[in-house]
Amino acid sequence: MHPFRTPSLRRAAVALALTLAASGSAVSATTASASGDGSRAATNGRAWFTSWAQSQQEPAPTPLRDQSVRMITHLSQGGGALRVRIQNTFGTTPLTVDAATVGRSAEDGGGAGPAIEGAVRTVTFDGRPEVVVPPGGEVWSDPAALRTGPQDDVAVSLSVSGTVTPGRHSSAFRTNYLTPPGSGDHTADASGSAYTQTTGSTYLVSAVDVRNPALKGTVVAFGSSVVDGTGSTDCGAGCTPEGTDHRWTDELARRVTAELPRSRQFAVANAGIGGTTSSAACPRNPAGIKGLDAASRLDRDVLGLHGVTGVVYYYGTNDLANGCDAGQILDSYREVFRRLHAAGVEVYVTPITPRPGYTDGNNLDRHAVGTFVKKRNSCDGTCDGVTDFDQVLKDPLKPNSIAPAYDTGDGIHANIAGQRALADFLPLPMLLPAASRR
Repeated sequence: MHPFRTPSLRRAAVALALTLAASGSAVSATTASASGDGSRAATNGRAWFTSWAQSQQEPAPTPLRDQSVRMITHLSQGGGALRVRIQNTFGTTPLTVDAATVGRSAEDGGGAGPAIEGAVRTVTFDGRPEVVVPPGGEVWSDPAALRTGPQDDVAVSLSVSGTVTPGRHSSAFRTNYLTPPGSGDHTADASGSAYTQTTGSTYLVSAVDVRNPALKGTVVAFGSSVVDGTGSTDCGAGCTPEGTDHRWTDELARRVTAELPRSRQFAVANAGIGGTTSSAACPRNPAGIKGLDAASRLDRDVLGLHGVTGVVYYYGTNDLANGCDAGQILDSYREVFRRLHAAGVEVYVTPITPRPGYTDGNNLDRHAVGTFVKKRNSCDGTCDGVTDFDQVLKDPLKPNSIAPAYDTGDGIHANIAGQRALADFLPLPMLLPAASRR
């Protein structure tokens, strides 16, 4: 019998969760499947690598009530099994998941809706179908026997019991699905007909691992909206994008699959959150995103993933726009780079990219940060290399602006052509862990 099925034990679990949350503890409701330091997984010969991620950033505007959600996750690499991370980062009450499943999405970027193609696989947590996630906590599931390939879309379905406000990543850049409130458990449904509500956010699910011992690691893109993918649905005036998944990280993952030999493949995960800054010290940092600066969320959104061997650090545009100077930005860079190196993770940094709304003072600070990043091609010895997206995106005639062919029109974000240009610029061998470059 499941230990949370009886009222007395459920109350005990909730009480424990609330006690741990109040103490500020970082709690995982299941430890067997997520043991060990994720950033060292590759070097320790483990087989689990994070293949998709979307960082939680805020509570959803509407609670869930006895209903199911179906989130579509786009894998950068596949494997013989997978497991999922569920977070209650912004919850103030325990989150009860009564049932969970995974299956290959019939949508595959083509707009076929919430249907599942082929088998629906049950997901368990320490061998049980139900789990309670405490406020501020997270769980990793047990392995689920679903074989996947690179760029597969996997539907993760969760049945939520009671009323709870879920955490979300607000910009999924694709459609996700919910059943109506009070409709109960539809996680085993293959047809998807019960999932009549849609959302442009990703609820509850924040990462998917694949079991694939042939992979060399996971590279995480870490930054703000330029990492998250703002602009990746824009292919120009009068144009409709073909399907979804046009972020530069998606394009990078496709390059890895197509261009590298099977013996040198790695996964790509996206840890971008729009509006965030590298530094917590920016005077005008909006109140709604306090606590989501790079250092504050590094453990949860990067080092908490598995098999992480490298990070592409693309931060700073919002720092300047919110009043940070070069010194504050570089202080945050050094702290984050030090912590990543301490975890055995290599760091590749892009200089701050152009933005026409910057003042002259902003551009002087941008130049100072760029000079530091490019010094010895290693941030003066504090990072492992430079990914010079500044040079890719800038207008050669107006170097403080984005080239018109890549501009969404807001002067900040790259359209689909710009996203592809960024992905094409990166030298893939550089992103492999050092031991795999030999």
